[in-house]
Amino acid sequence: MSTLFTGISELRTVTDRGTIKDAAIVVDDGVIAWVGPANEAPEVDSSGRRVDVEDLGGRAVLPGWVDSHTHMIFDGDRGAEFEARISGGSYEAGGIAVTMEATRNAGRERLELLLRQRLAAAAAGGTTTVETKTGYGLDVASELLAASIASQYVEDVTFLGAHLVPPGADAEEYVELVCGEMLDAVAPHVDWIDVFCERGAFDEQQSRRVLEAGLARGLGVRVHGNQLGDGPGVQMAVDLGAASVDHVNYVDDKDIAALAGSETVATVLPACDLSTREPLAPARKLLDSGVTVAIASNLNPGTSYTSSMNYCVTTAVLQQHLSLDEAIEAATLGGAKALRRNAVDGGKDAKGRPAKGQILAGAAADFHVLNTHQAIDLAYRPGMPLTWRTYKAGERIH
Repeated sequence: MSTLFTGISELRTVTDRGTIKDAAIVVDDGVIAWVGPANEAPEVDSSGRRVDVEDLGGRAVLPGWVDSHTHMIFDGDRGAEFEARISGGSYEAGGIAVTMEATRNAGRERLELLLRQRLAAAAAGGTTTVETKTGYGLDVASELLAASIASQYVEDVTFLGAHLVPPGADAEEYVELVCGEMLDAVAPHVDWIDVFCERGAFDEQQSRRVLEAGLARGLGVRVHGNQLGDGPGVQMAVDLGAASVDHVNYVDDKDIAALAGSETVATVLPACDLSTREPLAPARKLLDSGVTVAIASNLNPGTSYTSSMNYCVTTAVLQQHLSLDEAIEAATLGGAKALRRNAVDGGKDAKGRPAKGQILAGAAADFHVLNTHQAIDLAYRPGMPLTWRTYKAGERIH
């Protein structure tokens, strides 16, 4: 039976229709069948059957968050590192090695448990679509284990074997391993390849080798770039047709122009910026220059131990000078574009799947219900627990 969701005070569609007041949504078989004012809602579905009704009680609704950058498969704790950093230390990529040891020793059962817990926490904050990466095992067996676990629970899985050169390893030999045996092992389980193109991690030449190896295996490209200083990450991402380049704290006018003239999404990670005390990524300038921007949580144990997209959206509004609509779009449709899950044919993506990130007929029935009548409370009431319910494919997941 189709379900009519009514009692929606305002519906942020993230489409040309904008915000619909006193709205309703009809869901059929996991996708959105109809969207519009509640007084125009159909009483029967396309087969003539009466629709079931679910009243959301006068609450605001928006698309489920699309968190296009996370690192959810890890074990261990880096609280001491974080405390040292906020007391004056600096962030360097080498801290990843601490997590590597704990992750290698965790085993499948514990890593699965931790991933399920993190996904549940994300859903409790309104997130319906998640990308996650490998990258805390950094040997063939551990990366394969992470990829195989992730592919059971997450729609978009990224191979990040090139996260860091493991302690004691030769950099060139490790790159060869990533591009060869490690990539061969994980490729059946992943959709994307990524590289940490940054000081203390991988230089441009090494990064290109990794990404080109992934392209040759049919994987999409993502890039960690321009986080800790000026660097080649943005230009390389655009050159290789990457779906996204993430962090982008340090970009110049040439980088911005390259992004604006491409389909590569600039993903900003505000929770990470606050944690590392790096300058906030210039989201306002990027948008004003015509760049497609996504907002993601960057959940990870070292620099952004949160999956709260509400917090990231609040930060984007209050500190990065985005309007609420711009921030919501970046955290929904922007994330969908960064994963190539946005609508290109009605409510379908380029692969014919229900699209993400919009309240649109034919798109996935993924939406976030706030325990308030107005979405502006995400910024107006910062830090308050505003998520009431989360629906994925029309089914309540929180």
